Amino acid sequence: MSFKSQVSMLAVTAFLAMPTFASAESHASADTVVATVNGTDITLGHMIILKQRLPEQYQQIAPDVLFDGILDQLVQQTLLGNSIDTLSKEAQLTLENEDRAVRAAEALRLLVSDVVTEDAVQEAYERLYGDVEPSNEYNASHILVTTEEEAQALVTDLEGGADFAELAKEKSTGPSGPRGGELGWFGSGAMVAPFEEAVVALEVGAVSAPVQTQFGWHVIKLNETRLKGAPDLEEVRAEVTEDVRMGAVDAQVSQLTDQADITRMTAEDIDPALMDDRSLLEN
Repeated sequence: MSFKSQVSMLAVTAFLAMPTFASAESHASADTVVATVNGTDITLGHMIILKQRLPEQYQQIAPDVLFDGILDQLVQQTLLGNSIDTLSKEAQLTLENEDRAVRAAEALRLLVSDVVTEDAVQEAYERLYGDVEPSNEYNASHILVTTEEEAQALVTDLEGGADFAELAKEKSTGPSGPRGGELGWFGSGAMVAPFEEAVVALEVGAVSAPVQTQFGWHVIKLNETRLKGAPDLEEVRAEVTEDVRMGAVDAQVSQLTDQADITRMTAEDIDPALMDDRSLLEN
């Protein structure tokens, strides 16, 4: 029976966790043995790791229901794994790749835990944003039409007291039309040059003459402006922290590479298409 079927059955019958191990709860650790299969121990730590890797839908199942399903899978895997003496070439290589990946991930975890400090984050923030000069940002709306005549007619309607947002909803062919033409906040370089130049020249509340871009003809209204400086650290903490992480990782890999004795082939030395030849994995 598949693990998915086991979990489904457990969800219906609501089996309780094995009482044999309940008394160990108060002093349990990752090394607590929850089962032994022909002399091979299965620990609580093994169960924790397996549960963490389950798909999200299984994470929602009550632990007392999920316990037996996870332990059953580990027992069955142990039985099956111990029933063979040798591994295929593919299995051996898979284990080697997994071991390599897990060791690398652990090395990075230890490295990052040491280098990602509040001081390092603050230093990176100042490096990334310390020289940022305040710049103007604009909040504008526009109505996009196909011809200059249509655009000029819109200007005439607006000068006569028509509501800009309603005209945008009715006439604009752009994606912002249903929102009344609102484009939100944007800074220098976000819009094509003729559009940006027209926005910069406007006073707040004013409407432009028809402006042509590669998208068509625009009638633009400047809603608001603001001076935007460097973001607060908390706004960009995730980005800055990632910068610290990646800087430490790059430095560590570079140092290890410089110290290592590495020989390697290139695509000119061996046919890259061989990576698709699964017959090479056959014993």
